[in-house]
Amino acid sequence: MYGALDVGGTKIAGAVVDTDGKVLVRSERPTPAREPAPVVMAAVTAVLDELAAHAAWRNVTCLGVGSAGPVDTAAGTVSPVNIPGWRGFPLVAAIRAHPALAPGIEPVLVGDAVAMTAAEHWKGAARGADNALCLVVSTGVGAGLVLDGRLHPGPTGNAGHLGHISVELDGDHCPCGSRGCVELLAAGPAIARYATAAGWQPPAGTEATAAAAAASARDGDPASLAAFDRAGRALAAGIAATASLVELDLAVIGGGVSQAGDLLFAPLRRHLDTYAALDFTRNLQVVPARLALDAGLIGAAAVAALQHGAPAPDTGLRHLHGAPA
Repeated sequence: MYGALDVGGTKIAGAVVDTDGKVLVRSERPTPAREPAPVVMAAVTAVLDELAAHAAWRNVTCLGVGSAGPVDTAAGTVSPVNIPGWRGFPLVAAIRAHPALAPGIEPVLVGDAVAMTAAEHWKGAARGADNALCLVVSTGVGAGLVLDGRLHPGPTGNAGHLGHISVELDGDHCPCGSRGCVELLAAGPAIARYATAAGWQPPAGTEATAAAAAASARDGDPASLAAFDRAGRALAAGIAATASLVELDLAVIGGGVSQAGDLLFAPLRRHLDTYAALDFTRNLQVVPARLALDAGLIGAAAVAALQHGAPAPDTGLRHLHGAPA
C-alpha cells in the first residue's frame, strides 16, 4: 500500500492508496494558507496523525507528497504561490521527522499538477497517451506533461507550469512576480473576482466563489458567463502555446473549477480553435479528468511507488518517467 499527501491552497488531504489506485482511507483539513509556516505544517501533521490511526497505515511502504508549486524536488522544499508563509519550506524534512512514518519510508515530493498527471496517466483520461497535458484548475492553475509516453516533471519538478505562462503582456501583476498569468484569469478566485467586478452578486448568505458563480451562470447571469468565458480563453491560450512547443495529442482538465462542466469546457474549446492555429496543433482533444478530486493523492502515491521501484502490475505506471527498467 502507498501513503499520499496532497497540499494545496484550499485543503490538505492524505490517503492510503492500494496498488490498484483505490483510496482506502482518507483525511482532510482546510489549509490555513495565510497563517505562519508552523501553523500550516501543523495541519499537515494532523492529517498524518489521522491516517496513522488506521490499521491500513501499517502496510504503507512509501509516501508520496504532492504540493502546490513551485516545488524543488531535489531539495525537498516548496514555495506555493498561494501559501505565502512557505517560501523554500523544507517540507520533506518536516514530514520525515514525524513519528507516524515508519523507519525507512522516505517522503517523495512531487508538484500537485504533476501528481494529477501521473494519476490520469495511470487510471484516468490520459491512460495510454504518448503526449498529453494535464491541468489542475482550482485555487491556482497547475499542469503536468506526459511526453513520449513518460511523465516529464523536469529537473526541479516544475515542468509544464502552465498557470504562470503570461497570456496578457500588460496584465495585472501576479504573486509569482510576473504579470498577466493564466492563473490570474482562470483560477477559481479569479473567476469570482471578475464576475463580482462585472456586477454579479452571490446569493444571500453565500461566499463569492467560482462554484457560486457557476450556479448563477447556469441561470443565465451575464457577468458569471463572461467570467467563465474569460477563464476558458486564458486556458486555451496557455494550452495552445504548450502544444506549439511540444506537440500534444490530448489536454485533460481537472480540479475544482472543472466541475463547472460545459460552462468552462465550451468556451475553452471554442477559443482553442482560434489560438491553436498551426496545422500540428489543430484538433487537439480537450477532455475532463476522470479521477475528480482524489487525483492528486492517487498520483502522489503512483510517483512514490515508482521511485521505490514498486509499480503495480498492469497499471501503466512503468511507462512514467523514472520507472525501473
